[in-house]
Amino acid sequence: MEFLSYLISGISLGSVYAIIALGYTMVYGIAKMLNFAHGDVIMIGGYVSFCAMFYLGLPPVVATLLAVLACTALGIIIERLAYKPLRSAPSLAVLITAIGVSYFLQNSALLIWKAAAKVYPPVIDGSAQLFDGQLKIPYISILTVFACLIIMAALSLFVSKTKMGKAMRACSEDKGAAQLMGINVDATISITFAIGSALAAIAGVLMCSAYPSLMPTTGSMPGIKAFTAAVFGGIGSIPGAFLGGLLLGIIESMAKAYISTNLANSIVFAVLIVVLLVKPAGLLGKYVPEKV
Repeated sequence: MEFLSYLISGISLGSVYAIIALGYTMVYGIAKMLNFAHGDVIMIGGYVSFCAMFYLGLPPVVATLLAVLACTALGIIIERLAYKPLRSAPSLAVLITAIGVSYFLQNSALLIWKAAAKVYPPVIDGSAQLFDGQLKIPYISILTVFACLIIMAALSLFVSKTKMGKAMRACSEDKGAAQLMGINVDATISITFAIGSALAAIAGVLMCSAYPSLMPTTGSMPGIKAFTAAVFGGIGSIPGAFLGGLLLGIIESMAKAYISTNLANSIVFAVLIVVLLVKPAGLLGKYVPEKV
């Protein structure tokens, strides 16, 4: 039963990583940039929902919607002010800017909410009991897994079936050709950032509710792990981000349970290195030769 408990915990944690990784992989797949401020948008989503529930007494669903709206607006603002002027700049300049935006969000959060620990109000209480109570599955874990599955399915349908999704795929292939065909590249990239930031808000709410101890921290570590999950599964691939997130969560949970809590992060990154040595494009990624 202990193994099943650790496995369920790993799947729940991996589902959160997968939701965050979907945001990373969308932005990279279309804008071809690594938004390292994405992890801090998760933090903002967690704090906005915390304030809505704790100070305003709003129900969790309304608080989550407020967090999604706030993070969506934040994602669009960051893209317009920080990244849009660097559209044709070298990738190193964009990377440094992303790190700068990350530090700005972290320090702004410290000024507004301070560094003191906060108890995050539970989104949903209780647990399902199986095998005469020997196995307990928290309802928040079930909610997290279902949310991840629904988001991945909806995102896959959106990208493959809708007009905006086709525009995103066109921009991913060739921005110049897409613009010649009448696609508004700037608007498409902004919408991509908005979707990624909305997913970050949902992940922030789920993570803070399932793991309240993460509430006072920045979003850097969850963001880095989710980025690792995206690379693990194949960055730019939606199914790859989902698979990478789940595997990363399971590996981390099992490493903490059977090896060492202190070495869990090292084991996660060691597995990533081994996978990339064997399959550099990730588990579901495809190697695409680039013509120069």
